[in-house]
Amino acid sequence: MSEPLIINDKIGRFNKVISVSGDKSLSIRWVLLSSLANGVSNAKNLLLSEDVLAAIRAINILGIKSKITKKGVKIYGKGVKGYNYKKNIIIDAKNSGTLGRLILGLIINTTYPIKIIGDNSLSKRDFKRVTQPLSKFGAQFKLNKNKSLPLTIFGSQKLKSIKYVEKRGSAQCKSSVIFGGMRANGTTIIKAKKSRNHTELLCKHLNLPISVKTKKNHDEIKINKIKNINPLNYNIPSDISSSAFFIVLTALSNNSELIIKNVNINPSRTGIITILKKMGISIIFKNQRICKGEKIADIKIKSPQSIKSINCPSKLNSGAIDEFLIIFLVAAKANGVSYFKDLAELNQKESPRLTWAKIILTKMGIKTDTTKDSIKIYGNPKLNIKKKILIKNYLKDHRVFMTSVIAALCFGGKWNIYDKDSIKTSFPNFLKIINDLKKNV
Repeated sequence: MSEPLIINDKIGRFNKVISVSGDKSLSIRWVLLSSLANGVSNAKNLLLSEDVLAAIRAINILGIKSKITKKGVKIYGKGVKGYNYKKNIIIDAKNSGTLGRLILGLIINTTYPIKIIGDNSLSKRDFKRVTQPLSKFGAQFKLNKNKSLPLTIFGSQKLKSIKYVEKRGSAQCKSSVIFGGMRANGTTIIKAKKSRNHTELLCKHLNLPISVKTKKNHDEIKINKIKNINPLNYNIPSDISSSAFFIVLTALSNNSELIIKNVNINPSRTGIITILKKMGISIIFKNQRICKGEKIADIKIKSPQSIKSINCPSKLNSGAIDEFLIIFLVAAKANGVSYFKDLAELNQKESPRLTWAKIILTKMGIKTDTTKDSIKIYGNPKLNIKKKILIKNYLKDHRVFMTSVIAALCFGGKWNIYDKDSIKTSFPNFLKIINDLKKNV
């Protein structure tokens, strides 16, 4: 195990403007869709994290060339039939559930078996939730222990459209089936619980044969077989999930202000904003505009005088599912008891995050009551940690690492946080931005 990151001091007051890395969800989707385009697609501000680089390597293995320079990334698409399927292909999705699940929909017509593998964390996650609906198209799958990676996909050249009800609120499951529907004859119909809609927006922007009807509790999506995808030039907006750590850092610091530039504020991703506003945090969207169907803005945050507790409505869960660890830190400083429920999906992430929330908060001295899908957090506005706290053996979950760093900077104590390389999966320059903010004090 490498040396831990040691944090001994709280962060002081800051007032600064920053930019964070490109949106990971959009970066991976851009790579995958550009690989099927007719011609060269260009991206600026593409997130060059391990997850996105794994997506680029995956399309390279399938015969699609790419080029990474200081100016950006180029992908040389060969059209919707451009993948070079051959024997003994192995795609390593590393830590990326988005890549591992979405690409299955695109390679569902493979003429040879393709093996998908991942790292230790990804190999513990449920892939049957994706292979089950994809098998209805006509493909077959062999999974490890009938559920997880490594898996092998046996494609079909006679794919038929399907009807699919997505009940989890999983954008990965929904998107994989959308991609599968692009390969199938006929109209695939998806009734999907509300979740991130980046795939639908990109498909609409590219004028692909997709329609979306928004209902009260679900979306009805129809997708037909694609014949052509135009090249996509994209200046990727910044990731709100990465921004969330600095939003919370500001909220938990004294007399501080921060502006984060050019952030994707897709309404399916802004659950954290809604939740924190309910808790009394001042957050304003400035300079709002639309790009490639996505809402973008500069986010301005001011630290509050006090923080309110919250009984968090479950309807906000899907829009904040990746941010709950960091939201729980805000609840730790709130006046009163906060309650979050229907969060079983948190334990299906890179690590069992609901479990890790309890571990981190308990180490901090915060009382919690937890069940398999809920947590009560007894806030302490005067929390000031004096003891040593050790964070390790968390399956290298990048969000556990970054949440621990924010906790150390805001609540004090002597923190030894292992596996700092975990941030390479999603936010390689996280610590650089932290250090720049500390210099601003």
